[in-house]
Amino acid sequence: MKKKIFYILLFFSGISFAQESLAEVLKKHNKESIPYITVENASKQQNAVILDAREFSEYKTSHLQNALFVGYDNFNLKKTIKKLKSKQQPVIVYCSIGVRSEDIAEKLKKAGYTNIYNLYGGIFEWKNSDFPVYNPEGKETDSIHTFDKAWSKWLKKGIKIYD
Repeated sequence: MKKKIFYILLFFSGISFAQESLAEVLKKHNKESIPYITVENASKQQNAVILDAREFSEYKTSHLQNALFVGYDNFNLKKTIKKLKSKQQPVIVYCSIGVRSEDIAEKLKKAGYTNIYNLYGGIFEWKNSDFPVYNPEGKETDSIHTFDKAWSKWLKKGIKIYD
């Protein structure tokens, strides 16, 4: 009986998650302590440093052009700071949809960086908006690591890759 109740609850919680919009998911998981930047505006930034706050398996599947891998689980603030020119330099942090990137951007903000943005919708929204992503050889690819199947629903374009 307990198993049936568990599966019923799991089923209904999945439905509510499936019906949430990206804006609702971000509002639910983020504090909005870091300003968002749209993919359109981010694509026009020429002097911004782009930081990828996903895990290495995600980054090596594909990433934004010239993005620097900083990771999430093993993020190292000291190593990241060495990659940045100044505390006023524009920095765009992204992940899959924009949840992990806010955490990493908050650490940079606490370290005194003042011009930090969280890419709204992350690499998924980037690809959904027809901007290119690149593999480790620097070649354009349609493959996007979607972290897991639950989050993959936010990727509407491209090839979904899972570990």
